Amino acid sequence: QEQLVESGGGLVQAGGSLRLSCAASGRTFSSYPMGWFRQAPGKEREFVSALSGGGGMRYYADSVKGRFTISRDNAKNTVYLQMNSLKPEDTAVYYCAARRFTIVTMEPASYDYWGQGTQVTVSS
Repeated sequence: QEQLVESGGGLVQAGGSLRLSCAASGRTFSSYPMGWFRQAPGKEREFVSALSGGGGMRYYADSVKGRFTISRDNAKNTVYLQMNSLKPEDTAVYYCAARRFTIVTMEPASYDYWGQGTQVTVSS
């Protein structure tokens, strides 16, 4: 059974950093585009970042560009999201997702596998 498990969330002060991890199991996700999304209370789930199966193509939401970095280690079947210069508006539950088809997208509905989410809280 395919499973994505996020970790690394927590409480951090504004300006701080966190590194989220997403460990995949149940199948090899190395060829799948992977993405990070987030959802704040009362808001829709929104795209944060995504990368291609080989990791060569990376995409970021404008709100995190220059502060967040997505990467993957296919040998470990793991995707990371390094978050620097965190702001209170980054507070949300962060979800990892995988898409079976090779084209990277920013649309949550196009992703086939989801983790349970990890809470990130940035205090001012």
